[in-house]
Amino acid sequence: MRSLLTERPAPGGRASPLPPARRLAVRRWELLLDSMGASGAGNMAIDAGLLTLAQRTGRAFLRLYRFDPPCLSFGRNEPVTGYDRAAIARLGVDVVRRPTGGRAVWHEHEVTYAVAAPIAAFGGLRLAYGAIQGWLAAALRTLGAARRGACFAAPVGGEVLVDGRKLVGSAQARRGRALLQHGSVLLAGSQELARLVSRDQGAPGGDTTLAAVCGRPVSFAEAAAALIAAWHAPLIPPRSALPRWSPAGFRDSAWTWRR
Repeated sequence: MRSLLTERPAPGGRASPLPPARRLAVRRWELLLDSMGASGAGNMAIDAGLLTLAQRTGRAFLRLYRFDPPCLSFGRNEPVTGYDRAAIARLGVDVVRRPTGGRAVWHEHEVTYAVAAPIAAFGGLRLAYGAIQGWLAAALRTLGAARRGACFAAPVGGEVLVDGRKLVGSAQARRGRALLQHGSVLLAGSQELARLVSRDQGAPGGDTTLAAVCGRPVSFAEAAAALIAAWHAPLIPPRSALPRWSPAGFRDSAWTWRR
C-alpha cells in the first residue's frame, strides 16, 4: 500500500515528570467514541483517514476505541523478520501495520486513543507529546493511578510510565501540516503475546496496567469517561458525516509484511 505518511522520530532525552494538561489552540474538537470495536485494519483506516481530513480541512479529532478481535500491530517501519509469521498464523492472530512508528503492540484489554489535528493546535510536534501526556496523566489520576505514591514520568516517544513501568505507549506520524498520535492505555492483560511470537524472546517487558496500578478492574467505559472529562478543550460530536474509509489497504499483506 502506497502511503504518504511520514514517521515522526521520538524526541530524545530522559524520562521526566509529566507536564500538566494545557489548553489547545483549536477551540472545538470532534469526539468519536467507538466502544463496539473494529478490526486492526478497520481501526488503522479510520485513524489514517482522520489524519487526511485534519490535513485537508483543519478539523481536530479525538477518537477513543478498541480492537475486536484482539490484534497485533507492527510499527510503520518495523522489520517483521524479527517475528515468527508461522506462529502468528498458527495462533490465528489478527495482524496490522500501523501508519505510525514504534514496535509491535498487542491490543486486547485497552482503551486506544487517536488524536488527529493540525500541528498548530499544539504549537509543534514535540509539544503535542507533552500536551497529550499531560492529558493522559490527569485522566489516570482521577481513576486512582496516583494512589499509593505512584510516580508518573514521561520518557522518550510519548510513553507514560508509572513507577518506571509503561502504562501508555504512543506513536506519532505527520502529513503536511497535520499530525496523528495514537496509543494504548492498558487496562489489564499483558504484552506477552507480542514477546512469544518474537524471534528474540527476551525477558518480559516492563509494562503495567490500570488494574495493577489502581488495585482494581477498570472498564473501557470508565477509562473512556475519564479521558473525555480530562480533555483540555470542548468536545463536540462530528460536525458532519465522516467518510467510510476502506480498510483494504491495511489488509494488504504487501503492506503488513513489507519489511
